[in-house]
Amino acid sequence: MALVSNLAQGPRIGAGHYGEVYLAIDDVHGEVAVKVLTRLPEEDDSAWSQRRDGLLREARHLAAATHRNVVQVYQFLADDDGESIRFSMRLCRGGSLQDRFESGPMNLAAVRKVATEVTFGLQALHQRGMLHRDIKPANMLLDEHGVALLSDFGWVTDDIRFGYARAGGYLDHIAYESWHSGASSVRTDIWALGMTLYRLLHGQKWYERQGTPRERIRNGGFVDTLIWLPHVPAKWKRVIRRMLNDDPAARFQNCEQLLAAFADLPVEPDWECCVEDDRIHWSRTARARRHQVEWSTQSARRHEWRAWTEPLAQGRPRRAGGSTAVLGGRACASELSRFFAEAR
Repeated sequence: MALVSNLAQGPRIGAGHYGEVYLAIDDVHGEVAVKVLTRLPEEDDSAWSQRRDGLLREARHLAAATHRNVVQVYQFLADDDGESIRFSMRLCRGGSLQDRFESGPMNLAAVRKVATEVTFGLQALHQRGMLHRDIKPANMLLDEHGVALLSDFGWVTDDIRFGYARAGGYLDHIAYESWHSGASSVRTDIWALGMTLYRLLHGQKWYERQGTPRERIRNGGFVDTLIWLPHVPAKWKRVIRRMLNDDPAARFQNCEQLLAAFADLPVEPDWECCVEDDRIHWSRTARARRHQVEWSTQSARRHEWRAWTEPLAQGRPRRAGGSTAVLGGRACASELSRFFAEAR
């Protein structure tokens, strides 16, 4: 292990376009994560100096930003060669929500819990006059108790924000007004959080059916084009649509308003959902029975659905609903939405 300041740096545990993350031992905090941000080949002395100084300046704020739902930065320093900087921070053993997003839709209770916890962290940081600028599943980490924390807070300045988003494949998280002015605000953070919650509710396979959202976002009216899984309740849709409104003045204006809205979101019945290429399956357990719903797709114009229940012990399966004919995609989604609404 190579020594860096009081850190014994160990194996790499993550990597991205702008840096790498290593496991390390700190003689004060024990196991920590160390993020190394390195000068890019295309950066000249002036560009790198500006970015490096900005990151170190932000790090001073981060080190003072102590909150249960923000990943604590312990130490920051520029390496002797002047080509990189290092941040020592709390190690979150639960990993990032990027893995959860890639594995499929999260249930309502889990998404509301994450939304509430990271909003508490975002609220504390906004109150310090700081902006995140890079809210996405990969920057939400889980600790050993499953508590969600915001990470990489403030490491993206407005000057290089588009570069970070482009490199990380997250241009979809740039709000409408930012495409046109380039500026960040509390309300652009709220916009990005809304997009993150939409992603977590739907999972990667369903999200990728959206095509290229960034083009619709930039042109306006994106929120009206969202395609929702039919089990997502109307209240959830209203909250996320408001977060994603083109007009910043029509969004929630601060985290206090967000927290009040999240507290009113329903989480029952909480369906587990699995999205496959030609099949979507929902299940939940209630009253000693397993309730199941399946949406199958034979082609773009041939969709069917069925719902049934099975006993957990003795008893017979029961039909609970289903399509009576082959349907188009929108008609099938509409019937399923009514079914899930009435199942509450």
